[in-house]
Amino acid sequence: MAGRRARTGRGWDAGPPRTGDATGAPQPRRGRRGRAAEPDPGEAPAPPRDEAERAREICLRQLATRPRTRAELAGVLARRGISEEIAEQVLDRYDEVGIVDDAAFAQAWVSSRHTGRGLARRALANELRRKGVDDELAGVALDGIDEEAEAETARALVDRKLRTTRGEPDAVFRRLVGMLARKGYPAGVAIRAVKDALAAQSAEAAEFAEHIDADALADAEHDLDARRHD
Repeated sequence: MAGRRARTGRGWDAGPPRTGDATGAPQPRRGRRGRAAEPDPGEAPAPPRDEAERAREICLRQLATRPRTRAELAGVLARRGISEEIAEQVLDRYDEVGIVDDAAFAQAWVSSRHTGRGLARRALANELRRKGVDDELAGVALDGIDEEAEAETARALVDRKLRTTRGEPDAVFRRLVGMLARKGYPAGVAIRAVKDALAAQSAEAAEFAEHIDADALADAEHDLDARRHD
């Protein structure tokens, strides 16, 4: 028919044979539905990844979310199957260049948790110990919180809580002292902070506060704690 090419060979609309790309290079074999065929069993396997490289990648992913102590990173590496020798090498290097710095971590942790959560020295010391911070480094970081600062923070916490706390003065007293105790405040600091706050709240609360012997209650609480740990 005029104007149409005759069907010859593989057909008038057939493209070039699929034996290679435009340069003639052979293409990967295709299985069903166009999926690439399985690699030749005779091909050499990919070389195993370097263990130190894996350890560095794990550490950097952990540090990308938040600062971590050396002990925390060592624990993660152990759980991921990194040998102790390689973990030590990687973490020693990170110590050298300042990527891991337990002293800086402790300072930042204490500042953040004391200011943001109102935690006392005792609670902060326990948290740092659980994170593997050396006791000496933790002590240096905690030196910034003296007794005066701790008492001021305790009073601020009580004043804030009193705005939404309702009930009889004795119930409110127990609730607020318990709140401070959970944040790590010594009994004496907690009792005095609540007593002073109640005395400034109302006449009824002030009358109740007059009968609170903070020193006697603190001594009793101290003796109770001592018996618990015997």
